[in-house]
Amino acid sequence: MRKNYLLTPGPTPLPPEVCEAMAQPILHHRTPQFQAVLKEVTEDLRYVFQTKNDVFILASSGTGAMEAAVVNLVSPGDTVLTVEGGKFGERWTELCAAYEIHAEVIKVEWGKAVDPVLIKEKLKDSKPKIKAVFTTLCETSTGVTNDIKAIGEVVRNTEAVLVVDAISGIGAIDLKTDEWTCDMVISGSQKGLMLPPGLGFISVSPKAWKLIEVSRCPRYYFDLKTAKKALDKTDTPFTPAISLIIALRAALGMMKQDGLEAIFTRHKKMADATRAAMKALGLSLFAPTAASDVVTAVCAPEGIDTEKLVKTMRDSYGVTIAGGQAELKGKVFRIAHMGFIEEFDIILAISCLEKVLAKMGYSFQLGVGVGAAQKVFLG
Repeated sequence: MRKNYLLTPGPTPLPPEVCEAMAQPILHHRTPQFQAVLKEVTEDLRYVFQTKNDVFILASSGTGAMEAAVVNLVSPGDTVLTVEGGKFGERWTELCAAYEIHAEVIKVEWGKAVDPVLIKEKLKDSKPKIKAVFTTLCETSTGVTNDIKAIGEVVRNTEAVLVVDAISGIGAIDLKTDEWTCDMVISGSQKGLMLPPGLGFISVSPKAWKLIEVSRCPRYYFDLKTAKKALDKTDTPFTPAISLIIALRAALGMMKQDGLEAIFTRHKKMADATRAAMKALGLSLFAPTAASDVVTAVCAPEGIDTEKLVKTMRDSYGVTIAGGQAELKGKVFRIAHMGFIEEFDIILAISCLEKVLAKMGYSFQLGVGVGAAQKVFLG
């Protein structure tokens, strides 16, 4: 017998309350009983997104919500700005290209956060004018968090709208949607919201609605004007993911009970403990200056193949962390600390990491990483 432990940046572990909610007999979605659930989760999503605006629920992954943002906001031939600091920043550019939307691209060195001044300069100098700025809160491929508050200050007084991929951030790190003037915020269910994959979320500001009204991109399933008409009647335009939405009610209830500040504090402490452990082990962080409280990316020590490291931890010991993506494949490993993860999950993961590193020939004092993490948790 072997227990399995999940510390990947999506999917994340499921609380028992969420599993139990999904096991309930299914409701019909065109009934007062389901409408009551939908009304409750819609209000609770506003709390988690920190917005007074509508938050729409899509039966899709987070990428579906990203696509919805693109096709509802802009038209073929329009110019937008995309920030590429990792694999998921690049996805904004790819989505725009699929709909013949011209993207001005800011390429950021992987492992670094974007400088908001670069966005300011692009918005000032671009001709034709940029309609939308597409960026990322937490770039999970690199373990970097961008300064969305500062970016919001840059975009606030321009004609452009700010769209934030917060798929890996919502429910784990702070994002004040309204206060930071984020016009669209995107998220997904399988990260900080502690659900299985299958739901996408998108909040929409009044400024964004003005662009939605004139957008000429083809769309049907992801048409937010259709979704708005349904939501105003506490309904959905198409068949929703009923069991996932019922589970969402359970997850959001847990989050409201804890409170956002406590959630953010917990994630920061787990991130600090993980980073302290890596430094104690003599390992380098891939993003030392903008490290995210969602996931920690760690550079491979010389002679260690991180693909083998990740595989051994998963297949031999049941502890699943993530390897590197794209150009970082085999060069980094990533330990997530978001969602239904707490300090003893982190301790266990570090302990397993130490064991496998020792077996692979990496030289260090056994237990030093666990000890460093424990000191953070004791603090």
